[in-house]
Formats: sequence, structure tokens, C-alpha cells
Amino acid sequence: MRVLRTALGVLAIAHGAMQGICQPAESAGQLVREVVYNELNDHARHGYWRYWVERTAKNETSVEEQVETADGPIARLAIQHGRALSSEEERVEQERLEKLLSSPAQQARQQKQHDEDEERIGRILSLLPTAFVYQYDGEENGRLRMRFRPNPSDAPGTIESRIFHAMSGTLWVDARAKRLARLEGHVDENVDFGFGVLGRLYKGGWFRLVRVQVSATDWKTEALEVHMNIRALLVKTFARDTSEVRGGFAPVPAGLNLEQGLELLNRSRGRVEAETRGQMPSGAGGGLMAEAAFAQRR
Repeated sequence: MRVLRTALGVLAIAHGAMQGICQPAESAGQLVREVVYNELNDHARHGYWRYWVERTAKNETSVEEQVETADGPIARLAIQHGRALSSEEERVEQERLEKLLSSPAQQARQQKQHDEDEERIGRILSLLPTAFVYQYDGEENGRLRMRFRPNPSDAPGTIESRIFHAMSGTLWVDARAKRLARLEGHVDENVDFGFGVLGRLYKGGWFRLVRVQVSATDWKTEALEVHMNIRALLVKTFARDTSEVRGGFAPVPAGLNLEQGLELLNRSRGRVEAETRGQMPSGAGGGLMAEAAFAQRR
């Protein structure tokens, strides 16, 4: 009996410990609200970064280097179809960027598109606390895992909320920082627009978003996959299959303008190909920071 009591006591302690890990004191819904608050605030006061972006769509892969500036991001194509650009392609890319710098109208269009994208991201994030019902589902690699399903009491009014209402999936949260680490969702039922006349999003689609901490306060998107089947305006159904991976994150000074951003891109030619092939020398990020500081002084 003493052995049995001891065993039961150990099991009770272990169960309590597991409950402490898998069932935090605050509700899953409250934690999501705090995470979304942090994400939206970070959106408004984030630092500025340089990184490469590898995109795959329709079996074609390209890599560009991007620098965030006060006037929006500026990007240079570095690799296309799995190879570095030819001299002629480099010339065309340089002309495109110089045309951007000499055209206030083009800069305004690019800034407007960037602002609209940022606004859309913020709008989607703000829907997360109310669009779904969340339930803790354990811990994985130091992250709290939560399952989510549509909130039956939330009436979808916008296009985004209607799509969310047809989705379920899994959310991973960094509990210490209360930041979004990973999000996976899948479409469980068809979503019709205009009774199916204007378009339809077919069930079976899915997406995956991975975030990574790049500084004490900043998190950046590391990977994004979207696989959706869509029909729009009575045209035939087409598949949206895209994949995006980002890496080589290095900070740059705040307040760079587009011209300074381009100068930094020009000074770091060849680095992207080395980074994406795992050949970047140690400490290169610090060199990029010094180059960015140089560009800012000019």
C-alpha cells in the first residue's frame, strides 16, 4: 500500500506538472488576444532589415535581395531559374531600379501597394481572436500548440472573415514572448462569393506560415506556403501554389531612403547566391550593418 500511495503521488505530481505545461493559467483565447496585440504593435514599430527571399511558383524559382527602408522595401533580383543573372539581365535589373528612383509616381504606387499590404495583414491578424475558438493541445519544441476551429457565434461579414469561417488548423505560440511562431490552416468547405457566380474557394486548400525571432523584439516571416484552388468570375478553376522562404536576416539603420537602400544592394552583390548555397562567411551580417551605415551617411 505504501508503494501504491507513493506511485499515485508521483503520478499526481507528474500530472500537475503536465497540466502546468499544457494548460496555462490564462485561457487559450486570452493568450491569442495578447499575441495579436503584440504582433500588431510590432507591425507599427519594427526595426529595419535586409534579407533574401526565395519564391517558387509554377515550378519556377527566383531569389531576390530586399532592404527595408523608410519609403518601403527595395529589392534586386539575384537568381532566376536556379542560376545567377547574366550580364544582360543584371543591366536590365539595374535600369529597372534606377527608373524607380527617378520616378516619384512609380515610388508612390509602390508605397501605396506596400501600405495596402500592411493594412491587409493587420486586418487579418485582428480577426484571429474572434474568428476562431482555441483549445490548448500541448507543447512542441518549447512552443504552446493550440487547435482552432470556426467560432459559431462570430458572424462573418468580410471576405477575409468568410474564408476564416470555413477554416480550421493549428497555431503555435512562443509563450515567453507571446508571439506567433507558426500557423497552419486548411479549408474545410467551399466558400462561394456572389452565390458562386463571382467565384469560389474550394475546400481542401491549405496554408502554412512560420515566423522566426531575429532580435530581442523583432520577429520576421521565415516561410510561407499557400496551396488553394480558386475559381473567379466564371473563368476556369486555377491553382494558387506558391512558396516563399526568407533568410540571411541582418539589421540595417532605420531611416534609409530608397537610394540608400539601392546603394546597399549594389554593394552586397553576390552575397545572396553565397548565402542561399550555405557559403556565407561567418560575421557577414555585421559587415552588412557597416555597409548600411556607410550608405546612410552618403
